[in-house]
Amino acid sequence: MTRNAVVTGGGTGLGRAIAARLAADGCDVLVVGRREQPLNETADAVNAGLGRAAVRAYSADLTDPDAVAGLAEAAPEQVHVLVNNAGGNYAAGRDDLAAVADGFRADFEGNVITAVLTTEALLPRIARPGGRIVLMSSIAGLRGAGPYAAAKAALHGWGLGLATQLAPEEITVNVVAPGFVPDTEFWSARMTDELYASRVGPIPMNRPGTPEEVAAAVAYLAAEDAGWTTGQIVQVNGGTLLGRG
Repeated sequence: MTRNAVVTGGGTGLGRAIAARLAADGCDVLVVGRREQPLNETADAVNAGLGRAAVRAYSADLTDPDAVAGLAEAAPEQVHVLVNNAGGNYAAGRDDLAAVADGFRADFEGNVITAVLTTEALLPRIARPGGRIVLMSSIAGLRGAGPYAAAKAALHGWGLGLATQLAPEEITVNVVAPGFVPDTEFWSARMTDELYASRVGPIPMNRPGTPEEVAAAVAYLAAEDAGWTTGQIVQVNGGTLLGRG
């Protein structure tokens, strides 16, 4: 049986790598995001590589409840895997209190509200038993600062509560928290040699991660045989931040 997956933020970077990995593992994948062009480019590239129409694109603003309701109507009747990858660092300056408030609202809307709305809208379609929900976070949610880190930490709290709620239905919910992965849209516009060196320096493996390595972690959590792994924050960071349970 072909499994159906929905990947938000699926047009670039980690989302594109996750969509490609899930499609390579046999899923039919719906990639979702605001910008139609990168979504279509992802679908075309993955489909050409696989030789089958495994990926299709759907454009929606996931901060808009009406748009998310439309996504629910366009999604497959049964969704086996949901990867909430949409997000980013949207906060700008701290010139005044209004700017501070706007920054926090933007990061919480882009990283938390998108995941909550998408999950709630698709929850009736999530496979029971065997549904897999993965929330994409960041090392910043474990040790960062500012509105982006606060938003990712909030995602952890909501996600772990959701894992407890859905466990009796044998739906798993897990979080993936990547470290430094420069080959993403988040980093590409701001990368310098100095910034690269400062980020790689603390990594015990002495190199950054790749989108494909993060996608591999997601692929495990999305797999049919990962049914007893739930409520976990999986760190993929080359040992930058060690976990002891």
